Amino acid sequence: MATIDKFFKALKDQGGSDLHIQAGQPPKFRIHGRLEPLNMDPLSNADATKLLDEILDDRKRKIFRERMDLDFSYEVEGVARFRCNYLQCQNGIGAVFRIIPTKIKKIEELGVPLVIKRFCDLRAGLVLVTGPTGSGKSTTLAAMIDHINETQSKHIITIEDPIEFVHQNKKSVLTQREVGTDSDSFGAALRAAAREDPDVILVGEMRDLETISLAITSAEMGNLVFGTLHTNSAAKTIDRIIDVFPEDQQAQIRTMLSVSLMGVVAQLLLRRSDGGGRCPVNEVLIGSPALSAIIREGAIHKVISYIEAGRGEGMQLMDDAIRQRLDEGIISPNEAYMKANDKSRFEHLLAGRKR
Repeated sequence: MATIDKFFKALKDQGGSDLHIQAGQPPKFRIHGRLEPLNMDPLSNADATKLLDEILDDRKRKIFRERMDLDFSYEVEGVARFRCNYLQCQNGIGAVFRIIPTKIKKIEELGVPLVIKRFCDLRAGLVLVTGPTGSGKSTTLAAMIDHINETQSKHIITIEDPIEFVHQNKKSVLTQREVGTDSDSFGAALRAAAREDPDVILVGEMRDLETISLAITSAEMGNLVFGTLHTNSAAKTIDRIIDVFPEDQQAQIRTMLSVSLMGVVAQLLLRRSDGGGRCPVNEVLIGSPALSAIIREGAIHKVISYIEAGRGEGMQLMDDAIRQRLDEGIISPNEAYMKANDKSRFEHLLAGRKR
């Protein structure tokens, strides 16, 4: 057992999500969203290097020496898998480890709107799960992929950096590819996927023009494509995709996106007021001919009223979802205010609490 495995076990036992190691500081756990230092002396660069080097093989060491950044996954038998990022910083070496639960939760267990199951039953199109780092996007996507795996006979290809949740074949056949190990890039893996008879493609991160363009094209070709972006609302997601492209291509991309976009699920995690961890809140956008027209016209400002009009279909705005959690007593007024898009909706609640 590697020395760092003891930290991983303690992290899981304490219900934490991330371990931070950095030269010049004590190790830290992120628990329920808050970063807390362990009761230890700061690590010297030599100590941090020794601790982190133990779980690297020769290939990973070489990549880290050359790039001074490294992404990979690591598993501790009987504990969990971890998404690992090594980095060189001012004080020396550092690393951040994100826990990936071994068990894939069902959609019903996550506390997300059950309407997202509709996206799993689509034959083709683009579905985006969005939110900031650490908002549970990977967990929600894993639950959606698992739902397809349990209920349909499909060929599902996942392209990830690194592979997080490991899926076993159930009704479907899964091909999981890791960027850097099984393919040179997201773009290369997406181009190859077109020749691999896919039904469903999961793109772990749509981070550049090439990947976004290929994902939209794959959806247009009749595949169901799931992807992620670091946006916190449906309208901003559509804007972000279009803005990635040069101005002379944006009209064409609007047309392609208007046909292929079937849904957006934006997600945040909010700290529960009872101290019992965090709960998800979601904005949900569902595709329709009316949405297609909005995207084609470039009238993205109409998306908010479109979602409001579609409540009966299961659509909801992020601030409405936050307000519901507040009304249920699950989160505090301060947490609601901090995470809201339109903070004016929650300001009077803070004022009332202070009086």
